[in-house]
Amino acid sequence: MTSDLLEKFYAEVPKAKKEIYNVGEPTPLEHIELHDTDFDLYIKREDLGPINAYKWRGSYNAVLNHHKNTGCDTIVAASAGNHAQGVALAARKLGIQAKIYMPLAAPMMKQRAVEKHGGDFVELILTGDTYNEAGDAAKAYVKETGYTYIHPFDDVYTMAGQALIADEVINENLDAPFDYVFLQIGGGGMAGAVSAWLKKHWPHIKTIGVEGTNQASMKASVETGEPITLDSVDTFCDGTAVTRPGDLTFEVCKNSIDEFVTVTNEEVSAAIQKLWNAKRLIPEPSGAMGVAGLCKYDEENKGALKGKKVLCIICGANMDFNKLSLIAGQSAVGSHKRRYYRLQLPECEGSLLNILEAHFKDLNVSEFMYGKVDEKDAWQTIAIDATTEEFTSLESSLNKAGIAFEDISLHEDIRYKIINYNPALFRDPVFLNVKFPERKGALRDLLRAVSPVANICYFNYAYSGEVIGRALMGFEFSSAENKDKFFNMIDNSVVNITPVSDEAQKRILRH
Repeated sequence: MTSDLLEKFYAEVPKAKKEIYNVGEPTPLEHIELHDTDFDLYIKREDLGPINAYKWRGSYNAVLNHHKNTGCDTIVAASAGNHAQGVALAARKLGIQAKIYMPLAAPMMKQRAVEKHGGDFVELILTGDTYNEAGDAAKAYVKETGYTYIHPFDDVYTMAGQALIADEVINENLDAPFDYVFLQIGGGGMAGAVSAWLKKHWPHIKTIGVEGTNQASMKASVETGEPITLDSVDTFCDGTAVTRPGDLTFEVCKNSIDEFVTVTNEEVSAAIQKLWNAKRLIPEPSGAMGVAGLCKYDEENKGALKGKKVLCIICGANMDFNKLSLIAGQSAVGSHKRRYYRLQLPECEGSLLNILEAHFKDLNVSEFMYGKVDEKDAWQTIAIDATTEEFTSLESSLNKAGIAFEDISLHEDIRYKIINYNPALFRDPVFLNVKFPERKGALRDLLRAVSPVANICYFNYAYSGEVIGRALMGFEFSSAENKDKFFNMIDNSVVNITPVSDEAQKRILRH
């Protein structure tokens, strides 16, 4: 089956090349330098295509060919977003109707983009909570009506359109083939098409398939020897959140993908930050997955990429703006430059300051998360941005001092920023919005000044990138005299405070 399939696929790529540039132009291939790397990296900018993602290529080619072959005047598609935009664009260009099914949770910006690209030629139907449920509804509608279904990946015409990504790269590099390509995989349409077309022209190129840790249906299928269906998939990288690869794409990928790499959401977030730092480029998570796989492969295979010419595809940039805060929060952990430590300390004045002075003095603290839950012991969470060597040194120092700690960087309570506390234990508490210069040592100067007279019973601070640091802090006092001293110290410091409102304080103490 594979050889026949490949021959048909190879025959369709030149035909697609004659057609799809009616709706879009070739995308740029750009050189990029990531920090502290020794390989030659290029990125294919599919995010700059007509729908800000690569899907326009395969969608248009599939709609065009099925329209020619069947005379269909109405097509049906299901998509989490990018394929839907490509089908909408094709329907308007060809003057035919499209019924497009998307899950109810599809990002609003993708829904609006479908309507913009399709105009009056598109009817958008929101149904189900997942892409699979939307797809089942679309297929049921096709069975009922006899209309033509445009598959987002498991179609030779779709794959032939996606292969033009590779064709453009080859035409720009006739004398200098790439050594490696890192390809994100959802259903396998792009990865299969690009890897197969590249290997046809450059047989020695090494193709690495990249999947999310909780999305790796293609890797599991190749290892099993047949397409398998995952029970569920993580949707952080929504463009690749596919529970089962296609039958056709599986046949192609099992022969054209040399190796697989799986990446976490945090590692994808780190890749987005790297692209922002290098190019001021912000792809959607699936769009950065190839770069995430490259970075992980380079880390795990030291020296393998040295001096090599490497290709990654930025396959899309259709992301809900609200997702940026989540990405920013995960990127430092994903790049292995941030760790969250939970330390067990005595619950008393000055205990946090003492630990910072003794063990964290030259380290960059990016977050504090603490709430009082016990009269004797405090469990303080501190996030550190550092190098691997500095993390090792810190842990050794804490171990030698007999301080109990654990690395909780990937714990759920960190991901959701949960801070437990028991207000019944607070003694005459005051909650304050605290602002201070965002420079090394400024917050410690505050702690150093107030530790003799106040105990921290609540602490929520995270570095935000502003020049002013902001924290919500709760202080408790053993006497009215100490409370007066505390406010005098604050008045004579670089710290600015604003009490939380009476209503806010009541809500905090009702927790």
